[in-house]
Amino acid sequence: MEENQLFPVFFKLHRLHVLVVGGGNIGLEKANAMLENCPQATITVVSLDFLPALEELTHQYPNITLIQKSFSCGDLLGKDLVVAATNDKAFNYHVWEKAKGSRVLINVADTPELCDFYLGSIVQKGNLKIAISTNGKSPTIAKRLKQVLQEAIPDTLDEVLNKLSQIREKLTGDFASKVRKLNSITEVLVKPESENA
Repeated sequence: MEENQLFPVFFKLHRLHVLVVGGGNIGLEKANAMLENCPQATITVVSLDFLPALEELTHQYPNITLIQKSFSCGDLLGKDLVVAATNDKAFNYHVWEKAKGSRVLINVADTPELCDFYLGSIVQKGNLKIAISTNGKSPTIAKRLKQVLQEAIPDTLDEVLNKLSQIREKLTGDFASKVRKLNSITEVLVKPESENA
């Protein structure tokens, strides 16, 4: 039976340069997803045409650049990640080939077998961020799980995170000792209610 063998990572997009190839609905969706998570993300979108909504993003986010031209290998120079975001599978494959030749990580929209990484559904409550992956099997399920978790996790959790961060900074001792103390403090979060009473 196949298992999800993805290794979850969180990119610091404000330190990377992302290329999005495609100025239509898919390109808009991918750019929006990145900017919602990191408003300081540096994104270059290359396309012959752009949706007005994508052009409007350039007014809100100074680090997004639209270049009206056809994609070429030179567009990959200096880029850390690529998203092939057109509805033309053959063209997306061409972008994938060039990205692989340049050793740049790529996500090809709606083509899991060509993706080095996925843009998963994200649940965020302040500093807590949870990424959900179905290994490309069902983005719809990921979206539904996002809704469930968004409602289930209390907004006050960010306060807890901030207080635990302050406690962590004040702890003394070696690493193992600090981990034991933090585990003891946070144990209340996972104990059944009957044990906490």
